[in-house]
Parts: sequence; C-alpha cells; structure tokens
Amino acid sequence: MYSGASNLVTTTDNVFFLIIGISVFFLIGISATIIWFIIRYNNKKHPVAEQIHGSLTLEIVWTVIPLILVLIMFFYGWAGYSPVRDAPKDALNIEATARMWSWSFKYPNGVQTDTLIIPLNKAVVLDLISIDVVHSLYIPAFRIKEDMVPGRTNKMWFIGQKTGTYELFCAEYCGLSHSYMFTEVKVLEQQEYDNWMAQRSDTAAQAVAMAVPGAAGRRLIEVNGCLACHSTDGSKLIGPTFKGVYGQTITISTDGQTRQITVDDAYITKSIYEPDVDIVEGYRKGQMQSYKNQLNDQQVQQIIEYLSTLK
Repeated sequence: MYSGASNLVTTTDNVFFLIIGISVFFLIGISATIIWFIIRYNNKKHPVAEQIHGSLTLEIVWTVIPLILVLIMFFYGWAGYSPVRDAPKDALNIEATARMWSWSFKYPNGVQTDTLIIPLNKAVVLDLISIDVVHSLYIPAFRIKEDMVPGRTNKMWFIGQKTGTYELFCAEYCGLSHSYMFTEVKVLEQQEYDNWMAQRSDTAAQAVAMAVPGAAGRRLIEVNGCLACHSTDGSKLIGPTFKGVYGQTITISTDGQTRQITVDDAYITKSIYEPDVDIVEGYRKGQMQSYKNQLNDQQVQQIIEYLSTLK
C-alpha cells in the first residue's frame, strides 16, 4: 500500500518483511515440533516416563542461531533508522505544532495551515512542537512517526515521492478527542506548490481579509485548532459553540462564584489568554491552553471580528 510514497517506504517495509518472515518461519517450525512431540511421545506409546539427558550441541544451536538472527534484524533496523536522523542541508523547514486536538504547520515565509502541503521530491524537515501534552506525528503512507514532547523540539524528515493526499494522525493518546486529531499531507508538483504558496502569502491573506469581513479571524481559528473544541453551528463540543456567542449573556463561574456577563471584546480576549479564569457554566477547567504566547492583540481582534459575524 502506498508503495514509494516516500523515500522511507522501501527500507522500512523490507525490515518488517524480514522480521515477519523470520517470525513466521519459527512459528511454523516450533508448532510442527510441538505436534511431532505430542505424537511421538504420547501416553499410549510411552506409558512410563523416560529420562532424557541434555544435549550440549542442541543448547549451543538454539542459543547461537537466535543470536545471529537477532543481530541480523538489528543491523537492518539500524541501517534503516540511521538515515532518518540526518536530513539534507537543503531541506525545506516547516514548523509542525500539535495541541489538543489539532495540527498547525508554519512555513518559512510565515504562511500557516492546518494541512501539511509539501512539494514533490523535495526533502522536508518538520520541527515538532507540542503546546500541551505528548503527541506523536504519524504518516502511515510515509512509514514515519515521531513523538512530540512539551518543552522539547524534535525533528523528522522525509521526501514525498508521489503526488496525492495522505493521512496524518496523532499516534499518542492525548485526551478526550484524540481520535479526532487527524489531518492530511498533500504532495504537489513543484510548480503547483509554488502557485499555492504564492496564493497563501500574507499579501493574499490580507486582500481576502479586506474583501470578506472576518476572513482573517476564521483562518486563525482554523490553523490554531479552535474548531476541534468549538463548533460554529450551535452544536455542543468540548467547549461552548461560537455561534451567536458575541453579545450573548452567559453564566460563568469564577473561583466557585457564578455570575452573568455579556460576551464582549474584553471577555473573549481574557478567555483566549486566561481560559481557566472565567469558565462558562457546564464546562470544566483544564480543557484549553493559553494562547498568550501564540496570538498577539491584533490577531485576537481579528478572531473577535469573525465571532461577531456568527449570528
């Protein structure tokens, strides 16, 4: 499946086939030996137990052969693993950020997306960053997976060798909506990738924002994973819905005391920067991380502008 989708597929598959082949060989061999012993030494043929003396030759054989096989498997595994740690110097660097429960990808020119877009036959290095808990970026078709630990920057690299769309998952349980934490990798021809990048440049994004009220804010909540917990159609998710929230009177809990407030610019800003202070009644603390170091005041204002359009 997805043969040749990345430069790591053939090597990884060969190691797995080797290990599976050896395992199947011994499964059949040991099972056949057990059956032979059952027939050969059954109670009818040998009603009285016989003393069987040990064999030094047999002990050496079943020690040396497994040792050789394990060393062979280790060698091929290491030979496949070593190149994964050494990325080409001319690789395209993309910052991959994971948070509960979404992905965002930041390109060298500042463009951000919630889907990973890469050019065909170009080495790509992902700088792996986790905002909250341990995640694991896994692209099955590329045969690559790497953990993302808060406070540490890890890396992975690969080359997409076939155009198409491939699944990208979080392979480390990270909370209630872990199973929804997936997106896609799109491999484009170089010219198509260049055209896409030009369209997503800051200049183009600003033009869209000027033409469509709230467009910039919508883009921000998409790339920052807000829609993983907040709906825009009124349905209840982990967090309150965005639909009609701006200007609405809601009941919040602060230090155990409940009160009613109107959702305005100040409340939304506080909820983004200090999400555990004023909790909407019916929801729990600890479900959202602060975006104080990820969104500036201008970006927060763009989000507020978008929320005000959701009537």
